[in-house]
Amino acid sequence: MSKKRVAIICGGRSSEHSISCISAKGVLEAIDRNLFEPILIGITLRGKWVALKSADDFGVGSDGLPIIPDTAPGINADVHGLKNAEGAPLAIDLAFPLLHGAYGEDGTIQGLFEMADIPYVGSGVLASSVAMDKTFAKPIYADFGLAVADGITVHQRDWIAQRELEIAKIKALGLPVFVKPARSGSSRGTTKVKSDSEIAPAIEEAHRHDPRAMVEVAIKGREIECAVLEINGKAHASVLGEIRVHEPHEFYDFEAKYLDGSTTFDVPANVTPEIARAISDAAVTAFEALGCEGLARVDFFLTEENQVIINELNTMPGFTSMSVFPMLWKATGKSYSEIITQLCESALTRPKNVIR
Repeated sequence: MSKKRVAIICGGRSSEHSISCISAKGVLEAIDRNLFEPILIGITLRGKWVALKSADDFGVGSDGLPIIPDTAPGINADVHGLKNAEGAPLAIDLAFPLLHGAYGEDGTIQGLFEMADIPYVGSGVLASSVAMDKTFAKPIYADFGLAVADGITVHQRDWIAQRELEIAKIKALGLPVFVKPARSGSSRGTTKVKSDSEIAPAIEEAHRHDPRAMVEVAIKGREIECAVLEINGKAHASVLGEIRVHEPHEFYDFEAKYLDGSTTFDVPANVTPEIARAISDAAVTAFEALGCEGLARVDFFLTEENQVIINELNTMPGFTSMSVFPMLWKATGKSYSEIITQLCESALTRPKNVIR
């Protein structure tokens, strides 16, 4: 059997650009080259598509994290497929979009692949879009019997027109609350609000990332995560992991996740078999409720009363060898390389259909 050419696509226009590059580097190192021929494609912060020979071609941002350089050779990406600068097709069999956040995890690039008739790893257009906007996903989770945190959405237009009313709605929830962009990830733009004076700055910080800000009651509980992998068309849950955040961080923010090592991961999570089963079942329910495909990481809170509350579902979670998704599946019995192979094979065999 001939090798399949896999376009590993990373970078992108979202605030999670650098994390995407780190994920791509991990996949490049681990992909089974007996089965696949990886082609590295970057998308710059300005949206330019470029060809890269390897992860060594990444630039370095002001924060020390990798970025896609604007100087790399350009390629053309449109509804007719992927072509080099001279217009020759790249002959891609499969796209692996390791793009987190806007323009990558939100259904937009999935729509491009659908129109270009390119198989791709991960969820389709609708599931990607709904999962990305937490304010749309939460009612669906609730309809499927999953517990969600109380909260409201503050649109930027309403914040401008009636700020005092929006502040009153937030106060009515009771502090502390978390304020976050509705369609962002890696905790970018997320603030824990503990006093009235912190409300306005938190909303404005969230609105820097998204005109829709989500405000939720702060849940006091343990943070438990479950990785879901689709195998032969069926969703399977991994063992569970618990994230413990250490001082000076009060929650699992961007710095704690990626920059200063202020977190501990307990795998498997120290929970009873009954609780583990409840969370695993809830993860699969959330995956199926949104119509997801391929993979997802589902995050939960476990309260002191053992109530399981879903926080969010990520359709393209961080994907380095040390990221939570591969870590949980390694503990479940599948290596990083095996997961990549499973995802690529699933994408190649599933039916093409834009209605997902």
